[in-house]
Amino acid sequence: MGSIKSGLFISLDGVIESPETWHFDYWNDEMGAAVGALMEGNDAMLLGRKTYDGFAEYWPKADPDDPMTKQMNESRKYVVSNTLTEATWENSTIISGDVKAELTKLKQDAQLGTTGSAVLVQWLVEQELVDELHLLVHPVVIGKGQKLFADGAKVPLKLQSATTFTTGVVHTVYGPAAG
Repeated sequence: MGSIKSGLFISLDGVIESPETWHFDYWNDEMGAAVGALMEGNDAMLLGRKTYDGFAEYWPKADPDDPMTKQMNESRKYVVSNTLTEATWENSTIISGDVKAELTKLKQDAQLGTTGSAVLVQWLVEQELVDELHLLVHPVVIGKGQKLFADGAKVPLKLQSATTFTTGVVHTVYGPAAG
């Protein structure tokens, strides 16, 4: 049986928008190991349209000597979108229509990991498709920006683990409350 694991950088006030402007002050080896572990063992990436567009623009042109570039470009990618008509980034497949049924079928045999893709992650949580929700909670208040759960359905979750890094970032892992 496969799973869906989602990981996001998030501020104390729930902001997930533009982490590149606020999260690097907290990056260290502990966070690098946590992010690496989250990506390790995945059979494919699961991306929302906006994240896919940004990644598809950046990674094919990124430094070919960076091991992350190779990993990102060669990985299997599933893009959840009802508007994208063509996925040109190598190893990309569009999932549309009955997305819940498609993902339920796909996760039977595959380990899927999301990076970013906040709208998708919120939907996955509401549909009870996420097996592990990793939130790297940064000790900073951003004050404005897109929040992970600004609006949406109530979904009970169960804390599976919490680890505090030396930078004050808390890595929390949540799973289904009923699981």
